[in-house]
Amino acid sequence: MTSAQAIKTQALRKNKAQGLERQQKKWGLIFLSPWVIGFSLFTALPILISLYWTFTDFSLGSGEAPVWIGLGNWQRLFTDSDTLLSLSVTLRFAVLAVPIAIILPLGLAGLLNSQYLVGKRIWRTLFYMPYMVPAVSSIFIWQAFLNGQTGWLNRILRILGFESGSLQTMIQSWGFNTLPNWLEDERTILLGLLLMGIWGSGNAMLTMLASMQGVPQELYEAADVDGAGSWIKFIRITIPMISPVIFYNLVLAVIGLMQYFVVPYIVTRGQPDDSVFFYNIHFYKTAFTFFDMGYGATLAWFIFIISLILTVLLFSTSGRWVFYAGGD
Repeated sequence: MTSAQAIKTQALRKNKAQGLERQQKKWGLIFLSPWVIGFSLFTALPILISLYWTFTDFSLGSGEAPVWIGLGNWQRLFTDSDTLLSLSVTLRFAVLAVPIAIILPLGLAGLLNSQYLVGKRIWRTLFYMPYMVPAVSSIFIWQAFLNGQTGWLNRILRILGFESGSLQTMIQSWGFNTLPNWLEDERTILLGLLLMGIWGSGNAMLTMLASMQGVPQELYEAADVDGAGSWIKFIRITIPMISPVIFYNLVLAVIGLMQYFVVPYIVTRGQPDDSVFFYNIHFYKTAFTFFDMGYGATLAWFIFIISLILTVLLFSTSGRWVFYAGGD
């Protein structure tokens, strides 16, 4: 083959490869286009419209076009007593709920990972099963369990003597003459919501358990040689090695609590008192009950900004306590 023929053959191969690449790109875009169109129309566009609404006075039921008011809605945020109250309730609940959302699944995973536990498969299934129950159904189950008159929790406490027995003084020291209706009394409803949150710990527990089972056994064997006990091994080996999964669940817990709505809304039937007036209930009432979409969009963007700031803060601190195997 002459040099001219070789050059021609090489050019043909190059053109063929370029044609195949163009064809692959074309079909890739064709198959990707339904998602791109759907995302643009039903996600990106509504996000941009809601951002525009934050600078307008717009009532959905008035039939009038949005009126530009600049930063009026944002200034209203910091003078609206309902907004400040709902934000404080949400953050106060988050301070209580986030540690539970991490510590409880971590403890359950450590228990299920123990070599001394009998029936691990049964316990693992029982702990995870509540996570599979739909949210609304689980709320009704807990409402029945925490009912002040017929609920099983108060029945058990009565049997133990918390209402008329030797432990009655303990209840009275807490300010109760009788056992409370946990989801109706403003002094106990947050505790009831925390108990309901425990119901969904199975997913975080399963991810932590899977991570624990991937910890190299050589580390534990070396610790045994040094005479380390179970607690030292858990603190010094297990937790650092599964810290990425702990961090992952921590971020999800924080973001989830900033979106906390369904449980308190159903429990209070949409009429919460000040103790459970969560931010998203305030947002829902503003936007979809009073149809103040301008201020409602501002509330939505404000909680998004708070969630973003908290997430960035978590990521900024992760380098100090999250250990990645194979990292620097």
